[in-house]
This record gives sequence, C-alpha cells and structure tokens, in this order.
Amino acid sequence: MPLEERVRLAAGAGFAGVGIVHHDLVPYLAAGRSLADLRRVVDDAGLRYVELEFLTDWWLPDDERAASDATMRLLLEAADQLGAYELKVGPALDGSAYDPDRYAEQLHRVAAAFAGTGTVVSLEFMPFANISTLASALDLVERADHPNVGLMLDLWHLVRSSTSMEEVSRVPLHRISAVELDDGPARPHGDGYEDTVLRRALCGEGDFPVEEFIGTLRSIGWEGPWGLEILSESYRRRPVDEAVRDAYATTARYLQT
Repeated sequence: MPLEERVRLAAGAGFAGVGIVHHDLVPYLAAGRSLADLRRVVDDAGLRYVELEFLTDWWLPDDERAASDATMRLLLEAADQLGAYELKVGPALDGSAYDPDRYAEQLHRVAAAFAGTGTVVSLEFMPFANISTLASALDLVERADHPNVGLMLDLWHLVRSSTSMEEVSRVPLHRISAVELDDGPARPHGDGYEDTVLRRALCGEGDFPVEEFIGTLRSIGWEGPWGLEILSESYRRRPVDEAVRDAYATTARYLQT
C-alpha cells in the first residue's frame, strides 16, 4: 500500500500521528516524490506527530559507519521537512560488545544533530540486544548527557525483560521521550527477535499490564503522545483498513479512562 494511503488510513482511524520507517522513504523518493509532498499529505490528514525510525550502527567508528551515516542523512532531512516529533534509535542485535563510553559519545553526536530539527532522539532497549535492560538504557542516556535524547519505553520490551512497573515509576520523567503500547502472551515463543516481530497483540488481547503501565506513566506526569506498535504475523494478514481501525479502537479504550 502506498505510504500516502497509510497516512490517510491512520488519520481516518483516529490516530494523531504516524510512524515512518526509513525503508519506506527510499522507494517513496525514488518514485519521484518529495518530502514536501509527504508533508502536505500529513498536514492534509490532520496528523500532529511523525515518528521516524530506525537508526542503527550509530555507535560504529567513523570509518565503519558509511551505511548508518547515509541513513542518518536521510532521516535528518525527513525530520526537518516533516517536522518529526521523534527519531527512534536502537542497539546492536548481532552480539556486539557494548562499550558504554563509545556509545555515549556517539549517542550525544546523534542527539546534537537532530536537535537542530526539533526532533527528539529516543533510545529503545531490547532484551535480546546488547542494551538489554531499562537500567542500562537509562545509564546510557545519562552518560550521553544531551537534552535532546531520552528513553523509548516500549511495553513489550519492559515485559520481556521482566521490568516491574515499580521500576518504571522510578525513571525520571525528563528522561522519557517516547512511549509505545502493545500486548502479548505471557510466555515468549521462539528467540527474542522472532518473538518481538511476530507475536504482538492488540491492547487487551494478551496478558500484558496495559492499564497498569498507562497508570504508572500518568502517575509520574507523562503527558506526551502514546505510540502503538503491533508487530504480528497474524495482524499483517488482515486487511489494512480493518487492522488500523481495530488497533485504534482497542488502544483508545485504555486511554479514554
């Protein structure tokens, strides 16, 4: 489905924003369309938030970072042209060693670059990656020491890393830059990566503490947008318009209480 139609479907379902992956932008621009065209589609749809993703390998040495830097240049241009609220960045999934000092220096570099566009950089930890816990992600954000970088709190990764809501409640509010909701089965299936991209469920259709998570964040003062990320083998087989409507409706039940 064309990117423009996905934007319109999200808006029509009730969402206030949309996430755009860099892999979506490459064919969009290659087809002769521009970021200015996409901005008009977003604005005409009445969406207020654009999330961009996904930047990886940002921690590599300068001479090994050509592909990551090319993706970053594209995302920087998109952030500027689309007025993006947030850029999501992630850790290494290949078993690479984690060097906190090098990662902090490079995360500071990325945060500084996107500060000029007004786009906050959100670090997402993943239990199967080299930044695998809420504590290690918070430590890295603090080491990076830049006001334009914060934590992405994805309920899926919190549950799969056995993070308690009490631990979430202790995260300083100013360190949280983005939130994602989802649901899923209590027990993982397959390896960590397979589990996270194939098994997610709509809010209320799994075993996750969706209501408690929302309440915890509200109790510490979170007033930013609530993202929704449903990566699911079964969900992807559904008609897109129906899937988007159901995703909004099932999530809105929790946020309207």
